[in-house]
Amino acid sequence: MIKQPKRLIVTGGAGFVGSHLCDRLLARGDEVLCVDNFYTSSKRNVQHMLRNPNFELIRHDVTFPLYLEADEIFHLACPAAPIHYQRDPVQTLKTSVHGSINILGLAKRLKIRVLQTSTSEVYGDPEVHPQTEDYWGNVNPIGIRACYDEGKRAAETLFFDYHRQHGVQVKVARIFNTYGPRMHVNDGRVVSNFIVQALRGLPITLYGDGLQTRSFCYVDDLVDGLVRLMDSPADFTGPVNLGNPNEMTIRELAEMVVELCSSKSEIVYRPLPSDDPKQRKPDIRLAKKNLHWQPEVSLRDGLQKTIAYFDTILTRRPETARRTIALSSEVDTGSREENASKQKARALF
Repeated sequence: MIKQPKRLIVTGGAGFVGSHLCDRLLARGDEVLCVDNFYTSSKRNVQHMLRNPNFELIRHDVTFPLYLEADEIFHLACPAAPIHYQRDPVQTLKTSVHGSINILGLAKRLKIRVLQTSTSEVYGDPEVHPQTEDYWGNVNPIGIRACYDEGKRAAETLFFDYHRQHGVQVKVARIFNTYGPRMHVNDGRVVSNFIVQALRGLPITLYGDGLQTRSFCYVDDLVDGLVRLMDSPADFTGPVNLGNPNEMTIRELAEMVVELCSSKSEIVYRPLPSDDPKQRKPDIRLAKKNLHWQPEVSLRDGLQKTIAYFDTILTRRPETARRTIALSSEVDTGSREENASKQKARALF
C-alpha cells in the first residue's frame, strides 16, 4: 500500500532542529509549511529547500493566531538557548503559552494531531538521576531561566488539557541536549561555544569546575525520534524523553573538542551561572519500548560533522560569523520598519 503524502506545518521550521526536520519530511515526500519569525533562526537554514515545490516558507510569529490547512503540526517555535530566551523573557514566556494556545486552537479546529517539542529543562536541576518521564522536576519558578523552563511546563499543561477537554490528539517530546550542523554560531550553548573557541584558538570557557554532566544527542537522531513519535499510535501521547543517555562531564567534552579541532586552546574557568543544572541524563526506556528508538550517532562522529560545519561558517563567511558572534541587532531578518511594527504589536499584550 502506497503511503499518501501529508501536508505538515512545522513551526520554528527555519531553526536548528526545525530545518533538519523539514529536510526529513520533504525527503519522504510530504508537503511542508515552514512557519518562522526568524527571531533566532536563519533563512540560510532553509535556503536549499526554497526551490522544492513541496516547501513553503511563511513568516509568522506564533504568538498571533495562524490560519492554515494541514494534516499534522510539529510545534517547535520557541527560543531554546539561554542567551536568546533571556534577552526578552516576557516574549519567551508568551511564545510558549500564547503560541501553544494558538497552535492547539488550530489543531482543534482542523481536528488534527499536534506534536509539542518540550525540553529536559522541565526537570530543572534534577534530584532524580537519570530523569524519567514521571519525575515532576525541581525548577526555580522566579529564576532567570524560568521564562523558558516554566513556559515549557505551562505548554505541556495546555497540551494535555486540550487533549482531555477537547479531544485534541497530542504528542509531547522532552528534548535533551542536541547538537549538529546549523546550530547558531553564538547561541551560548556548550557545544557551539567550545567549537567556535577551539577553531578560533581562543580559550575554552568552562563554567564552574567543569564536572557538571550532560548527554549530547546528534540532531539526525533527534529528528528520527520526533518523526517516530508523530507516527506512533494515538494513545501514546508522551511525554517521552528524546536524548542520548551517554553521560559525560563538560570538561571531558571540552577536551574532546580541542582534540578534534587540533586546537591549542587552553581551558579557563568562570563562575557557574544561576540555576544551571549540575547533571542531566535521560532515561529513554519509554522511547525504546514505544518508538523503537535510540540514538545511533556517536558523540565523536557527530562532533566531527558539527566541527566541519562551523569551520565552513567561520572560514567562508567571516563577516557573517563576526556579526553573529558580536550579537548584532539584526537577529530578526526583517526591515527596521517591520521589526519596529512587531515590537509595537507585542507591547499591546
